[in-house]
Amino acid sequence: MSNPLDLLSPAAAPDAPPPALLAYQSRWMADDSALKIAEKSRRIGLTWAEAADDALIAAAAAGSNVFYISATQDMAIEYIEACALWARAYDLAAGEIEEGVFVEDGDKEIKTYKIDFPKSGHRIVALSSRPANLRGKQGVVVIDEAAFAADLAGLIKAAMAMLLWGDRVRIISTHNGEDNPFAELIEQVRAGRRKGRVHRVSFREAVADGLYRRVCLRKGVPWTPDGEAAWVADAYAFYGEDAAEELDVIPSQGGGAYLTMGLIVARMSAEVPIVRRRFSREFNLLPEPTRRLEVDAWCREELAPHLDRLNPQRPHGFGEDFARVGDLTAVTILEEGADLVRRGRLLVELANCPYRQQEQILAFIADRLPRFRAGALDATGNGAALAEFMVDRYGSRIFPVTLNDPFYTEEMPKFRAALEDAALTGIPKDAECRDDLRAIRKVGGVPKLPKAKTQDADGGRLQRHGDYAIALLLANYAMTRAVAPIEWTPAPRRASRWDAPAREDEEHRPPHETTGSPAGAW
Repeated sequence: MSNPLDLLSPAAAPDAPPPALLAYQSRWMADDSALKIAEKSRRIGLTWAEAADDALIAAAAAGSNVFYISATQDMAIEYIEACALWARAYDLAAGEIEEGVFVEDGDKEIKTYKIDFPKSGHRIVALSSRPANLRGKQGVVVIDEAAFAADLAGLIKAAMAMLLWGDRVRIISTHNGEDNPFAELIEQVRAGRRKGRVHRVSFREAVADGLYRRVCLRKGVPWTPDGEAAWVADAYAFYGEDAAEELDVIPSQGGGAYLTMGLIVARMSAEVPIVRRRFSREFNLLPEPTRRLEVDAWCREELAPHLDRLNPQRPHGFGEDFARVGDLTAVTILEEGADLVRRGRLLVELANCPYRQQEQILAFIADRLPRFRAGALDATGNGAALAEFMVDRYGSRIFPVTLNDPFYTEEMPKFRAALEDAALTGIPKDAECRDDLRAIRKVGGVPKLPKAKTQDADGGRLQRHGDYAIALLLANYAMTRAVAPIEWTPAPRRASRWDAPAREDEEHRPPHETTGSPAGAW
């Protein structure tokens, strides 16, 4: 190819292929400011445009190295793959994607990804989001989803030092609250207190520049005005009350998301199993004894294998967020290790489950928890009936909780501190669990879930309202209660077919070792 920039130029004729970048992407790429900042809507492809620019910079003899910093490893991989794709599209000489190891603070090894450009001698490297990683570096620095970095203030300080040597810094992110360092940096630039340039791209502006047309092109479907209007309306309906921040680029008041993306991802584990079941309308119409038999078989087939793997030497507890029809009932099991760290061991999610079967399933779980310490249940509204059932069955080890502002004000800071200190870990590696936790925000100064649903029903996906987040909050609350262990010796009885237990699920079977299996699906 004679000129790589031909790919990015506007189409020469009406029937020619569209340019690879949309107008707002091209404006971003054309800006060569020493410090440029993008406050943007979700999923509009600005990182894609940055990768297009970075491949050219690293390949040019007069260019430089590029250092990319993101909140998650998945983002780093996606960016590096985009750079490699652009290099191939430009027909540039570039090496294969390589994984490396960066030694942090003398002993901690962090995985890195890089592409070498042998003709220019430059490279593109994706690093973790610690400010120390920028020490001694020279080149272009890209900080992606900056508002969700664990120490953005430190990253900004480290990046600004590079500007003194003629390097360039690009900071890209959606907003995460008006008091976030990202929003504060933008205000400083706009107020003239800091040199730089801000690009603002809302969802509607991106659509006006052809975002939906590009979606249609990729999917191979015809563009229509009605289709575009429906697509935009669906996007806003999906985000609900969060649309102002996530799509319209208006930082939320009171701190945005309460838990950072980096913190949630750091506490995730692929070893935590998820068991999910959606009960049909036909099942709900069956006689209760029939439902009981079917659910008992399901519990033994789907739940018992995971419960049997729990460590019999360690204390366990649970938290439960109640729902009957609209949202999900979520039950999270935690284990307290010898190091006093509370680790997630199992998540059970139930949709459209009858009240009696919720009692049955929760009793099946609690009966089989080794050294069962405590359980906390959502006793708000209809959840009070299930909480009362569990109190009758297990007594003072059960804590019914009314989810209100005083409870959130008292317990949410402890919950976040436990995650930050790694005293609470083992979040399932699951997008819906992640989004439930990300939905917690400060509303009127109180960290809690907004009234809008965190996920609307769509095809195979179910309506959610932060269900896992509340279950985990309550599980952590339960495991920090002062509960005395109950020791007892069962009275002997004569075994016969006449004195068998009324329900087989009332018998307790001691579980064994720990670990889990891959997460389940609906």
